Amino acid sequence: MKTTHAPEGIMKADTEEQLAARKRIVNRLKRANGQLAGLIAQVESGAECRDVVTQLSAVSSALDKAGFAIISSAMKDCVLDPERQEEATEEGKKGPLTLDELEKLFLTLA
Repeated sequence: MKTTHAPEGIMKADTEEQLAARKRIVNRLKRANGQLAGLIAQVESGAECRDVVTQLSAVSSALDKAGFAIISSAMKDCVLDPERQEEATEEGKKGPLTLDELEKLFLTLA
């Protein structure tokens, strides 16, 4: 899987720091995916309530951490750059996030 050429605005990775951040986020999401698979298996097999709730908490926490990491990355990489916004508008695309949009996204995680 090649990760260095993400479409503009989707966790771009032009620098080593951005590549490392994307890798950490993907690892968190994969961990959450594994925990969710475990949770589904527990529910399907009729596992004890305490075990199911513990697993549910782990899934929720993993997703929250991934979400906050994505928002943190967006704060660094996706906030409105007037030149990029103008170019995107001219091309009929959505531009980088504005500060208001970023704030709304962040609040959806709260």
